[in-house]
Amino acid sequence: MMQRGRRIAFDYGDVRIGVAVSDPDSILSSPLTTLKATEKSLLQQISEIFSDIEPVAIYVGRPALLSGNEGTAAEKAIEFASLLATITQIPIEMIDERMSTVSAARNLRDAGRTAKESKNAIDMAAAVAILEFAIEIEKRK
Repeated sequence: MMQRGRRIAFDYGDVRIGVAVSDPDSILSSPLTTLKATEKSLLQQISEIFSDIEPVAIYVGRPALLSGNEGTAAEKAIEFASLLATITQIPIEMIDERMSTVSAARNLRDAGRTAKESKNAIDMAAAVAILEFAIEIEKRK
């Protein structure tokens, strides 16, 4: 049985961080917000999100090169997860996100939005994809 409670996922990028959240039964994953990665108050903002949502699990997308080799993007995502660990006791798991951003971008483009206007939406959609994938994995355990 999966623990009841909301789950949160982050799609970390150098510029923007997409954030998605699930309902308490982990049936629906929804885009929550896009944070500015360089914002001085970033950890404060994330702390506030954590206290609002009270997640039972935190997921951070871990980009891998399609070859499977770790790149600097993966290192940055791992650093971001370590940063999150300084403000919460909730377990943080890295989720392989090789395809999430790609499929999120494709879905939005297919929906007729231009890349420029949908950058924030793409980051949130990628976070939703990470969250849905993480929940699938959790359900199989």
